Amino acid sequence: MHHGEIEGSGFEIIEAEFAGCFVGHARLERLWTGCRWAEGPAWFGGGRYLVWSDLPNDRLLRYDDTDGSVSVFRAPAGFANGNTTDREGRLVTCEHGHRRVTRTEHDGRITVLADRHRGARLNSPNDVVVKSDGSIWFTDPDYGIVADYEGARAAREQNGCHVYRIDPDSGEVTCVADDFDHPNGLAFSRDERWLFVADSGVTEGHGRPRHIRRLRVNPDGRTLADSTVFALCPAGCFDGFRVDDADRLWASSAEGVQVYRADGAHIGRVRVPEMVANLAFGGARRNRLFVCGTTSLYAVYLKING
Repeated sequence: MHHGEIEGSGFEIIEAEFAGCFVGHARLERLWTGCRWAEGPAWFGGGRYLVWSDLPNDRLLRYDDTDGSVSVFRAPAGFANGNTTDREGRLVTCEHGHRRVTRTEHDGRITVLADRHRGARLNSPNDVVVKSDGSIWFTDPDYGIVADYEGARAAREQNGCHVYRIDPDSGEVTCVADDFDHPNGLAFSRDERWLFVADSGVTEGHGRPRHIRRLRVNPDGRTLADSTVFALCPAGCFDGFRVDDADRLWASSAEGVQVYRADGAHIGRVRVPEMVANLAFGGARRNRLFVCGTTSLYAVYLKING
């Protein structure tokens, strides 16, 4: 087992495999700063830009990879949190403020995909991922309604904080996991046989969950089973994360990005000067890791692809 940090790089190697994920002279760069709590990066390959959320400031920002400029993409933004792109390259957003999941159409109109479950309002959708069949899976903790900082204080109408699926054909919203404390980031394995979901309940009290769970996707592709703890967060709690081409999991934490092999082994970390909320692979070849630190957007080029 090889352990060490390449001087000044921020890359800390716990297992040798991690050394192959980056070039020796790679450095994390800060692309922009000025956020209050940066979240939810989503890469748009066709336009070579990244959209991300500045949650408490109620705006979506846009980083243009062609010239490095940053502009406001949408404000107000419904206290947008997690973002992703669907199979047609459209922006899908979790809006704390409106307690809903939306899609931004190619002509700019906003379509509401989910704002209720069984007639009651959702808590505050947090993060979202799109499966290859077009179904949309999202988490619904109550961070947007427990205080006026990331949304608006409001009563909880659901009986807990759950994970949901939006059917691509009927639009029906179904609960796929109801045994989480505060489900947060989520991602599928490359073959979509597993769904990983972070539980960040520790933010609401000592001794509560601070791990990522792995759930088996049943053959029907619509339901989950066999939930186990995949990784325990070494610093703070996990928030957003992504899976790369080798099924390694790149996860946010209080001290930077933690990297895990598919078997759960912790192989390395990328130190970031601020607490990390979320990250995404982007760039023309999806070999650039964009990282949302608290006040800033960072990026680093890797030898692997997301």
